[in-house]
Amino acid sequence: MIKKIFLIYIFAFIQLKGQSQSVTASPSYIQELTSSWKGERFKDGRPKVSDAILQRMKNIQIEEAWGFLRGRGFHNQYEGDWQILHQDSVMTGRVVTAQYMPNRPDLKQLIKLKGAEESRDTIGGSNSWPIELLVPGDVYVADGYGRIIDGTLIGSNLGNAIYANAKNGVIFDGGVRDVAGLLDIQGFNAWYRGADPSYLQEEMLTHINTPIRIGRTTVLPGDVVLANRHGTIFIPSHLASELVLSSEVVGLKDLFGFQRLREKKYTPGEIDTKWTKEINDDFKKWLDAYPDDKLPMTRKELQDYLHVEQH
Repeated sequence: MIKKIFLIYIFAFIQLKGQSQSVTASPSYIQELTSSWKGERFKDGRPKVSDAILQRMKNIQIEEAWGFLRGRGFHNQYEGDWQILHQDSVMTGRVVTAQYMPNRPDLKQLIKLKGAEESRDTIGGSNSWPIELLVPGDVYVADGYGRIIDGTLIGSNLGNAIYANAKNGVIFDGGVRDVAGLLDIQGFNAWYRGADPSYLQEEMLTHINTPIRIGRTTVLPGDVVLANRHGTIFIPSHLASELVLSSEVVGLKDLFGFQRLREKKYTPGEIDTKWTKEINDDFKKWLDAYPDDKLPMTRKELQDYLHVEQH
């Protein structure tokens, strides 16, 4: 009887240990979070939105992306009011998330132990852990709850490490230090709340690749971010391709509309409202004459999209 009770306790302990919370989300959990994505994934479970879509995303306006997402029920994906290292740069990428909280010694010690179980570097600061996971095309997005003093998440050393791994930049709801050094990293960019000479000492990492809050947005690992001087917008991975194509078609319609307004063929009222069959037919003829090498998408993508739109 005693042996049986002992075995039950051992089994319960093993079960609890296997179910204990890790710092980094498991691939299976990330797959559950992003179950609407049906394409290729990284080993960590994040959706692998193609490099081609990321590149085309750079030409999309924030307002177009915002309108598209609102139309599909995603009302909390935009955040503005950033400081930006390079104002004229546009950044897109696949999100790696990190959550930070105010320092608490007992929890910080547990996080360090959990990090050791995951073979993380426990000698340096835990703010380097998300950087170790970055691959080309990733963007490191951190919830630093807006803290700047004693909450600077990176300086020039970690900035160089981020760019070496991701060839991209960061979006931090928090602070950075050594802005002069960060500016020297060619190709690196950062959206952040403020800068301060202090180093990270009253803030601790708690989770990697879990859902986080960035201002008024909810961000999931594997989201696609579009960031420019007008703000940041976080796009669910399964909507990224459709958003790009939809926005590109809107751009073509705008070009057509502007041209016809200059030619005084239609009035502003006719262009700004739902188009008549005459205008739609005219637009199709205009598209047929549009050079293939100037289209932002393939001719087949365009035709398939217009076919679905009409039906």
